[in-house]
Amino acid sequence: MPEYRIDDLARAAGTTTRNVRAYQDRGLLPPPRRQGRIGVYDDGHLARLRLIASMLNRGYATAQIAELIAAWEQNKDITDVLGVEEAVTSPWVEETPLQIDTSALEEMVGAELLGRLAALDLITTDGASSTIASPQLLNVFMELLTFGYTPAQAVELNEQITPAIDEVARRMVEAAAERIVGEHGATWVPDGAELTALSETLNRMRRLAVASVQVNFARSMERHVAAVLGEHIHRVISAGVPVTGDGAA
Repeated sequence: MPEYRIDDLARAAGTTTRNVRAYQDRGLLPPPRRQGRIGVYDDGHLARLRLIASMLNRGYATAQIAELIAAWEQNKDITDVLGVEEAVTSPWVEETPLQIDTSALEEMVGAELLGRLAALDLITTDGASSTIASPQLLNVFMELLTFGYTPAQAVELNEQITPAIDEVARRMVEAAAERIVGEHGATWVPDGAELTALSETLNRMRRLAVASVQVNFARSMERHVAAVLGEHIHRVISAGVPVTGDGAA
């Protein structure tokens, strides 16, 4: 099982060491195993941090999260609890977050854009150090800059796209949740061998969801590329401008 020091754990969870310590103090996160003077964390801690982040994003207060976790742990073995957390909150995109100096990042994009990126959960800042959650998305931004986009335009494009993608993901997850709850009942919490079955179900759903989105997105792109290009050519012809290969009149 992988082991983490607190800095590594925070980076993997997309949060800060300050938050990790705060969650421990409030009883949301179990204490680490001590190895001499060093605290050692494992995947159970990582899964718990991801669960906390998910619940915070859904509007729960930390006190409410602590109460829910305490109630859960009183009725379930801690191994089962962590197993459910890991099955539900394990990442769908395998990326290693990138750490960068905050001042260098701010000099690159500016304070305003840095704040907008943080609001999109793409960057987490912890004092002098910042963590880029998705280096792959950063590469997309850099590619957009080669097409002539400014950093502000690249961020704005992501801000416009993200809500639509998030809505698609929400609908697919709700449909899956409705299927699982309908099969097992509203109060079901898996344990033992059921955890393996749940993980397998989630992995299958993951593959199907990604494949469905990719196919439908590709088909939509085909339609819109044809429509947009067709509209452009129609405007040029309607205006009586000769069409040339390099766009010159």
